[in-house]
Amino acid sequence: MNGSRIAAVGHYQPAKVLTNEDLAGMVDTSDEWITSRVGIRTRHIAGPDEPVDELAAHAAAKALAAAGLAPGDIDLVLVATSTAIDRSPNMAARVASRLGIPSPAAMDVNVVCAGFTHALATADHAVRAGGSVRALVIGADKMSEVTDWSDRTTCVLVGDGAGAAVVEAADESGIGPVLWGSVPEMGHAVRIEGTPPRFAQEGQSVYRWATTQLPGIARKAVERAGLTPADLAGVVLHQANLRIIEPLAEKIGAVNAVVARDVTESGNTSAASIPLAFSKLVEQGAVSTGDPVLFFGFGGNLSYAGQVVRCP
Repeated sequence: MNGSRIAAVGHYQPAKVLTNEDLAGMVDTSDEWITSRVGIRTRHIAGPDEPVDELAAHAAAKALAAAGLAPGDIDLVLVATSTAIDRSPNMAARVASRLGIPSPAAMDVNVVCAGFTHALATADHAVRAGGSVRALVIGADKMSEVTDWSDRTTCVLVGDGAGAAVVEAADESGIGPVLWGSVPEMGHAVRIEGTPPRFAQEGQSVYRWATTQLPGIARKAVERAGLTPADLAGVVLHQANLRIIEPLAEKIGAVNAVVARDVTESGNTSAASIPLAFSKLVEQGAVSTGDPVLFFGFGGNLSYAGQVVRCP
């Protein structure tokens, strides 16, 4: 086998839902102000007793069940997250312990909002190189824990959740070549830093970069898969802001594709946003087995990574 594919996906969100009306009682904002600027109506918020690895483990368990696999079938666990407060054990090892995966390679990937697509590419490379047979790739973030809830410019954006994919060896590749990179000199535009760590961003800089520089890069990721944008059945961009998602999707030119808009009900869940939104599209039947779908993550470090995958 010289390829890899996504065998199954799963997602998880905490039970607590925070509405725009709830936020209007906390800071100077309103439902109209939030929806007109970012398109978000609700978001899920984890409680103090729901750490990142718990969110990740729930999503991963669903992906394993959907694939018909046992924990012992997994030999690599990758968790994309930027909200792990503790340094060690890392999130991947904690997830492996929760699920009873016996002896996997376990690594965290911190590329913030582009973390899942970086981790997926890493798993694809590991499987195709023979370093892994089956990998769990998870995006999980608890953005509520790094948010200043008195800052209306950021607290209206964030949500918590996790999404996961099982990646396994295959005769033909179901994960296209990755196109990735960054603009490190503009890394200050999206930050999670300080003690305690807090999320902050330069919204206008991110918006201009995403809507002007990224469409061409995303189209090149499609070209690397040997496809045109019109061939795509789905587009799953990082769920940052509806005012970024819609113009970016339009400029990519995927005229026949379903565009994920999970941001409206989940908010910005950082590394979780792409697998979370994709899992919902699969669950809803909005995309079918074998359909080509573009994943494109972007954000912190002004990093980006995209690839075309075939639906499980």
